[in-house]
Amino acid sequence: MTAPDVDVAALALNVAIPEHLRWTGERRGEEFELQSITVRLLPDGSLAAKAYGRPVGGGRGGYVSFAVRRSPEIDALIAAAADEAGRRWAAHGGL
Repeated sequence: MTAPDVDVAALALNVAIPEHLRWTGERRGEEFELQSITVRLLPDGSLAAKAYGRPVGGGRGGYVSFAVRRSPEIDALIAAAADEAGRRWAAHGGL
């Protein structure tokens, strides 16, 4: 069977940041703990990533995005998540 022409703009995955790798960031005078990273596979094969977090003080604050902190551990987490997502996509069982 031949695959139809499909225009996939980007693929995305979410990965939890292990507690020992989490960091904080400030936005509008409020401190946030970064808890997850959204990674997108772009059409050119490169990755783009944003970190998301919740207010440290709790409350109903929204999930806010931040630049991803670059470190060997965070880079490895993103690479491992992309590899695992690729493995899962390749093994999908359809609808």
